[in-house]
Amino acid sequence: MLTLSDFDFELPTELIASRPLDVRDASRMLVVEGENCADKNVRDFLDYLRPGDVVVFNNSRVIPARFMADGKHEITLHTATDDGCWWGLCRKFTKIRVGETMSLDDGTQIKICDIDSDSGLKIKFMTEDVFATLDRVGKMPLPPYMKRDAEISDRDRYQTVYADPIGSMAAPTAGLHFTPDLLDEIRARGAKIVNITLHVGAGTWMPVKTENLSEHKMHSEWGCITAEQADVINGATRVISVGTTSLRLLESAAMANSEPEKYRRVAPFCTTTNIFITPGYKFRAVDVLLTNFHLPKSTLFMLVSAFAGLSEMQAAYSRAVAEKYRFFSYGDCCLLFRKGE
Repeated sequence: MLTLSDFDFELPTELIASRPLDVRDASRMLVVEGENCADKNVRDFLDYLRPGDVVVFNNSRVIPARFMADGKHEITLHTATDDGCWWGLCRKFTKIRVGETMSLDDGTQIKICDIDSDSGLKIKFMTEDVFATLDRVGKMPLPPYMKRDAEISDRDRYQTVYADPIGSMAAPTAGLHFTPDLLDEIRARGAKIVNITLHVGAGTWMPVKTENLSEHKMHSEWGCITAEQADVINGATRVISVGTTSLRLLESAAMANSEPEKYRRVAPFCTTTNIFITPGYKFRAVDVLLTNFHLPKSTLFMLVSAFAGLSEMQAAYSRAVAEKYRFFSYGDCCLLFRKGE
């Protein structure tokens, strides 16, 4: 039985990318096909396309979800609730009380409706347009490992060029490498593009705290694949997922498919998912995955190890470290081919 320690690896801190490159598609790309690896560039992605491929992107737009309340409490939203409130993480909230109101930088009031040791603060915004308020007072919710405050430039660079609709608390980072020109060239190679939506929650940063992986609880995220999109995906020669968020939604939709015998990869899917993919999972929808490099012991490193093989990914990451690839959200990427059954 695999445990959390099986997904650990050494990563020099200087390889963690705290800022993006000047040009989106200038990043390096490590291609992993079984035990074979090749050092390429993101633009070489085009050379791996075939006519009939469908390339699937997550088009969710990142909310500027990090803001100050009363000038001293930094809050990062992570989940919208059915009753019009939001859950937000706050490092120091022991002195905050349920029922308390606080002011944001533009004067908007928020009310604390509940407090939970895991989810943080349940917040009610005293405004009709929460997104407009966040656009005024919020910053992009950069991951904590960047160890810096968000800057004005992050409003553009921590967002894909095709981002819409709004709803994520973290960027679907594999898509950050793509430019409008590169998207046009994908279509020119005879591949189709489908933009599905998975609103990424801040749970994507949550560490796995249990050595027994079966005890880890994944946060739910809302996603949608329409019937029309499902038809295009089901007609693909190969499905290429750009990012682990796209893959998680595709595999969730595949699990909802009641007609696999008709060679349907996915069913229409518009609901929440908390799918947790670890080695041993049988992939139903995705053939190829483009993704950034992930944190040690993270659920995402577990996912890529399930997809391409644990020993293969351990070797690939060792090579990436030796070749000084840039890691995590603003870093380089790898193109992974699904390991045979």
